[in-house]
Amino acid sequence: MPKNKLDITKRAEGISPFHVMNILAQAKALEAQGRDIIHLEVGEPDFMTPEPIVEAGIAALKAGQTHYTPALGLPKLRQAIADWYQSHYGVSLSAERVVVTPGASGALLLVMGALLERDKKVLLADPGYPCNRHFAQFVEGQAQSVPVTAEDGYQLTADSILKYWDSQTSMALLASPANPTGTVLSRHDLTVLSKAIKDQGGHFVVDEIYHGLIYGDVDTTTVLAIDDDAFVVNSFSKFFGMTGWRLGWLIVPEPYISVMDKLAQNLFLAPPTLSQHAALAAFEPETLTILEQRRQLFDQRRQTLLSALTALGLDIKAVPVGAFYIYADCSRFLNAAQPDSMSLSQFWLQEAGVAVTPGNDFGEFGAKTHIRFAYTRESTRLLEAVERLSALY
Repeated sequence: MPKNKLDITKRAEGISPFHVMNILAQAKALEAQGRDIIHLEVGEPDFMTPEPIVEAGIAALKAGQTHYTPALGLPKLRQAIADWYQSHYGVSLSAERVVVTPGASGALLLVMGALLERDKKVLLADPGYPCNRHFAQFVEGQAQSVPVTAEDGYQLTADSILKYWDSQTSMALLASPANPTGTVLSRHDLTVLSKAIKDQGGHFVVDEIYHGLIYGDVDTTTVLAIDDDAFVVNSFSKFFGMTGWRLGWLIVPEPYISVMDKLAQNLFLAPPTLSQHAALAAFEPETLTILEQRRQLFDQRRQTLLSALTALGLDIKAVPVGAFYIYADCSRFLNAAQPDSMSLSQFWLQEAGVAVTPGNDFGEFGAKTHIRFAYTRESTRLLEAVERLSALY
């Protein structure tokens, strides 16, 4: 082997980097030069972790809670999560089915490792969260991207399940609310999808990490209220504001508890101990009051940015009602100098100091003509960002 060539697996080489992280690095470099950059690219709330959670973490640290927990998580936290499903959704759930993980990413890896055989397929929406297809590839499965349109809320449908499911398909992974589109599956949607997937003999996995950040009168619920056999991925990062604490969870049917325990032991040993003790305060009334106030602020930002982007000339074909993203068609702004969303995002960053995420991060279907905006900044900054972009045209 040549000395200047790294011996890297095809598995690793086939995983694409996050374009948004490159955008973020460029934005940080411009800030280091003294430029004022408005960050609408990274999907991270600008709010600090709620104080009751922080205080619980500090108390746990002072009490010496720095040792390993069981692989599936602290029993008290698993019970607290199960209680949350009862109080919030009216879903009765055994704490034994709750698997606490190192972020939602840990939960996704467990799901793929347990359910996706080598060369078997998982159906995924395109556009969608890019790591899902990369996790599938990492366990040597196949990600079958399904083009989804605004007419279907950028979500898989029963018809698309029937169209793309074949003898090699074993599961479908959906997200509600979805990244990058912010669209939500209704109770009816979940019911129809559950039946379609069960009719194929497959597994139904739903990413619910943005639950709690849903706006308006939307008839939706956790998929567990529809299908007790579904697998649910969730996180303390988005609604609960604990991104850096790296803590998530997975709800599994009872027959899968032991295999998840075995995989968690080997892949992670245990979730972060300090984060788990802190998260015990996430469901306290004081914390939930803070989080509801923040949800209302996100809704205000959503409405502000929707109106401003539409006035600017961006085409928002499906109004987002969840998460904190707006997925917009930027075709009007493409030209010979900026022929696609990637080059346009670079232009906006360099010339206007506005950082956004090109559609390329989320798949291939319509990627070159779409951009994601994250409304994770104050409304005044959102309006300033749009004013800066408007001044370019």
